Amino acid sequence: MSETGLIHLYCGDGKGKTTAAVGLAVRHAGAGGKVVFVQFLKDGTSSECRAMAKLGTITMLAANPCGKFSFQMDEEEKQACRAAVARTFDAATAYAVREGATLLVLDEVCAALSCGFLDEAQLLAFLDSRPETLEVVLTGRNPPDEVQARADYITEMTKRRHPFDRGVGARKGIEL
Repeated sequence: MSETGLIHLYCGDGKGKTTAAVGLAVRHAGAGGKVVFVQFLKDGTSSECRAMAKLGTITMLAANPCGKFSFQMDEEEKQACRAAVARTFDAATAYAVREGATLLVLDEVCAALSCGFLDEAQLLAFLDSRPETLEVVLTGRNPPDEVQARADYITEMTKRRHPFDRGVGARKGIEL
């Protein structure tokens, strides 16, 4: 088994999937690696994105033209989101390969799949054909079986309690 180019999957209904991916991206960049960090269904303005952008060693991309959760979108917004996700996926994967990135984070890619904004076959084809030195991190809830089958690491975050259940919204610096 290769020691590089492995696939990480951070999944589950608990908090911490993106946080784990951010931590790995920062660690990898700190070790001299070239990182591309892509957020699907997020607008790229969260505190962690601003912090990573300041490092100057992590390329950031985001795709959510509507700024809404999928269940809040009308059909026109969903279509715009599908197109944006597809463009961003294509651009990010091509850029990572072309620029010799050694870590590609596809944050919330599982959500993009489950919402029908990204074709699973497209993701699987990329995972199967990526350069052997490209480590890939996938995050999100409910990863498809075929994605799980390709993962070398699977870490599941389990929610046991969350303030949102008591009506506490996302807080800057904690969830945003």
